[in-house]
Amino acid sequence: MMTNLFSIFDPSTQIMNLSLNWLSTMLIFILLPTMYWMNPTRHMTMLNLINNTLKKEFSTLLGISHFSGSTLMMLSLFIFIIMNNSMGLFPYIFTATSHPMLTVSLAFPLWMTLMMYGWFNNTMHMLAHLVPQGTPPALTVFMVCIESISNIIRPLTLAVRLAANMIAGHLLMTLLGNQGPSANMISLPLIITTQIALITLETAVAMIQAYVFAVLVTLYISETTYVNT
Repeated sequence: MMTNLFSIFDPSTQIMNLSLNWLSTMLIFILLPTMYWMNPTRHMTMLNLINNTLKKEFSTLLGISHFSGSTLMMLSLFIFIIMNNSMGLFPYIFTATSHPMLTVSLAFPLWMTLMMYGWFNNTMHMLAHLVPQGTPPALTVFMVCIESISNIIRPLTLAVRLAANMIAGHLLMTLLGNQGPSANMISLPLIITTQIALITLETAVAMIQAYVFAVLVTLYISETTYVNT
């Protein structure tokens, strides 16, 4: 029984004395049929098209100074997030990306690694980023403080953005779904139509948030892997 509205996002829910909610993070990869690995198929062709398009875009954002394997890492991150976002749209499957435990676990290590890499290898470039070009001398101290705070809160903004966007739509669908049993014949079609629209919107949000997360991390990589040519 649901004790409160947010208990649907509780990863400790017990099913047959086992906590299986976090299994959803890898469930899609376990259930991927063999047709995704057999070439050529329509599914594999579509997946390759998406991968090639994203690879070109990530490579453009990273520039020539990115380290080896960064594009593959961003593609893997995008696929992992979009799979978890999409799995959460199915009934009775826990949306792992709606929980801060997972989003912070993704954002903080990436941010910390990039910061350490940037400050150790491109110290002058990282210092130059603290004072944007064209800043008046009188505002230099304030800009350093603002840019430092902006860099520090990056993992928080990455994690909260992904979790909040996934939670918001699911809460709306839950609120509307709870009205179904008590709805009359006049309001029931409206509720069903709204639910279909929300599911369509959540499908788009699932793809957009995975893309935004991967692109922002890509931009952070491009800032820390600058090479002076």
